[in-house]
Amino acid sequence: MTVIAEVTTYPIGKGISLSSYVKEAMKVLKASGYPYQIGPMSTSIEAETVEELLELIGKMHNAIGDAGCERISTAIRIDDRRDKQRTMKDKVEAVSV
Repeated sequence: MTVIAEVTTYPIGKGISLSSYVKEAMKVLKASGYPYQIGPMSTSIEAETVEELLELIGKMHNAIGDAGCERISTAIRIDDRRDKQRTMKDKVEAVSV
């Protein structure tokens, strides 16, 4: 089954423009090969297991710290539907008008 996570990272104490720090997390995500969708306020990621997602999100979180940010907040919301296969695309199509 596919597990979908919505992730938002907040580099704290680094001014108003934070995109350079978030880009470091996105480099990790892109290199991972997992399907993802970037939104204006968060990023959605698909994986086979919760454990895979948490490991990847941990690496993304740490990439921001490795870029010099000393305080990072990461918010995660996980959709682990076990009764049928779902993808990010399916979920969007289900509510599109």
